[in-house]
Amino acid sequence: MLEKLMTETRNENTMDLDQMPVLDILKMMNQEDKGMVAAIEKELPKIEEAVKMAIHSFKNNGRLIYIGAGTSGRLGVLDAVECVPTFGSSPDMVQGIIAGGMKAIANAVEGAEDNTALGESDLKEINVTEKDTVIGIAASGRTPYVIGALQYANSQRANTVSITCNTKAKMSEYGQVAIELNTGSEVLTGSTRLKAGSAQKIVLNMISTTAMVGIGKVYQNLMVDLKPTNYKLEERSKRIIMEATNVDYDTANDYFEQANHHVKTAIVMILLQCPYEEAVVKLAEGDGFVRNVLAK
Repeated sequence: MLEKLMTETRNENTMDLDQMPVLDILKMMNQEDKGMVAAIEKELPKIEEAVKMAIHSFKNNGRLIYIGAGTSGRLGVLDAVECVPTFGSSPDMVQGIIAGGMKAIANAVEGAEDNTALGESDLKEINVTEKDTVIGIAASGRTPYVIGALQYANSQRANTVSITCNTKAKMSEYGQVAIELNTGSEVLTGSTRLKAGSAQKIVLNMISTTAMVGIGKVYQNLMVDLKPTNYKLEERSKRIIMEATNVDYDTANDYFEQANHHVKTAIVMILLQCPYEEAVVKLAEGDGFVRNVLAK
């Protein structure tokens, strides 16, 4: 079966890869990546469906759950963990699950991706329900672990999405939305950490970012719910307040402190000239959207 997958076929443009000058290799990789972006563009309507599923889950106290094996699993974990500092979301809200558990982030766990039952049991462990959106990720589109996970998620009436890098993928049969990124053969044969992995990461970025916009985690193009967990992020928070309200640094710093380091609340306090407690109530009434608060 593997030899029939586009992600496993040899790339005719790189047959002499081992003899090419360094710059020529880099130019070739760059050229191949352009096709990857075009493959994503073709699937934008499907990606839109996935985003709407995630937004619906978030608005109903559900979760966005990525599940995959190897590189695909690692990419899901990466996108999930970055949501916490970027959007101030709970670690449970967006989760990444990888075949073999977190030890598989650094080291391959033998046989984990071939175990259909393990995909099911990993979702059982986190109690997947109809409120959740489960996104299965596999470049090949045939990984048993991910298929098992999607089958179980469907049985629990969760929203399901499959993301693959081959057309007519087996996995697509198990996703209510099937995103097939036809990234083609890799520069280095079968190394799906390249174009396939890059395409998957871009799509996951699209889904999580746009879904967070859809629940009020963004004002204009500013990450107003970020968690300022270090000096750099505290300073970024103050700059965001300055950008959103046109105040100077000292004023932004003052409101940042008054708002208990919550950027969105500080912005509302400044724009409506109201105290902290009132800003908190207004944001709750506006479902967390700054624009909803300002429109009242």
